[in-house]
Amino acid sequence: MSGDFIRRDRAWHPPGLTPNYKTSVLRAPRRALLSFEQSIGEKSGPAFGHGAIDPLDNDLIANFNTGAPALGERILLHGRVLDECGRPVPHTLIEIWQANAAGRYRHVNDGYLAPLDPNFGGCGRTLSDAEGRYHFLTIKPGPYPWRNNGSDWRAAHIHLSIFGEAFAQRLITQIYFEGDPLIALCPIVNTIPDKRAIDMLIARLDMGEMAPFDRLAYRFDIVLRGRRATYFENRTEGA
Repeated sequence: MSGDFIRRDRAWHPPGLTPNYKTSVLRAPRRALLSFEQSIGEKSGPAFGHGAIDPLDNDLIANFNTGAPALGERILLHGRVLDECGRPVPHTLIEIWQANAAGRYRHVNDGYLAPLDPNFGGCGRTLSDAEGRYHFLTIKPGPYPWRNNGSDWRAAHIHLSIFGEAFAQRLITQIYFEGDPLIALCPIVNTIPDKRAIDMLIARLDMGEMAPFDRLAYRFDIVLRGRRATYFENRTEGA
């Protein structure tokens, strides 16, 4: 993922102003955007290594454990990080964060009345292996209400970010779950103009990787570039 950044396709990305997503009205730019040349600091270092990753960092069921495992539907989220030709991208730092099974984040600004789980922190990270594979053990997040249009509901989702060879080379997206009827109703999802891009954000049920009497599994492959690239919030074509 070295080299210049590939600029986003703004015909594919949601417009800055999407009135059904109410906060975009205040956040949308009102003047023409400016483009700056990239410096050496944005194209290089720091590199990520294995030393900073703890063995429990990708196990959200256990990594905030204060005496009991996290509550909720146990799932395995797994897949591969790939380039535009389907080749694996190894040693990529992947981070996730999410709400708990009741739909509440462990964050001071989350005022939803659903309970916090004292044994669930909602954050994890891992490195893809030599074949680009990654996995997280976690709890399937719950949907939650927000004040858009009075009270809209967010579909269950997990936030995901991946890093390239520098902190500025960061891609961010959200993963939804196959079969969730709230996906079609979510005002944030519906800012995406192309239904094919929405479909790229849905993790598929993978019964081949489920663990009997333990957990279900969902597969989500991350494609960094090309026509089949994963849809990213901050840049659609990849790093």
